[in-house]
Amino acid sequence: MRYILLLRGINVGGKNKVVMAEIREQLASLGYENVRSYINSGNLFFESDSEQLDIYQDVRKMVADNYNFNMPIVLLSKDQFDEEYAQLPEWWDDLFARQDILFYTDQVDKQQVQEFVEGLDLGDEVVHIGNRACYWGKYNESSYLKTAYQKHLLKAPFYKEITIRNRKTFEKIYELLNE
Repeated sequence: MRYILLLRGINVGGKNKVVMAEIREQLASLGYENVRSYINSGNLFFESDSEQLDIYQDVRKMVADNYNFNMPIVLLSKDQFDEEYAQLPEWWDDLFARQDILFYTDQVDKQQVQEFVEGLDLGDEVVHIGNRACYWGKYNESSYLKTAYQKHLLKAPFYKEITIRNRKTFEKIYELLNE
């Protein structure tokens, strides 16, 4: 089975440095095969016949043993990612100034994210709450600094427990998982 591992909060502003070549080696040393990464923001692909819970536990231990900072993770099988992708809302294909996917890490309370989003005045933004992520579209670049996303998300109590990918990265992950 193919998997995608998303790491949160690494290699941003010189903090929480993770060298992709090293973490690929660490994953390979756990017995995972065809380990690859995409860009430097913590998108790792690999294959394994192990149970997903066992993989999750191995990765959590590997992270704790090798990194001295909190690194929330998202571990999805190809099937889980494909299922999420298939349930995108109709508006996802609209023309947006920005689109972001807020993946729920292993440390987030999904209900808290949903309640936060439901309490916002979205204006020219749209949001879809998925099973494994929250999809956010912003129509107008000129008003970006005034959006609920920009004004409130960074202050949200769960912000450090989600990992965000833009649409381009999300689409590339889908493409790489389905090669």
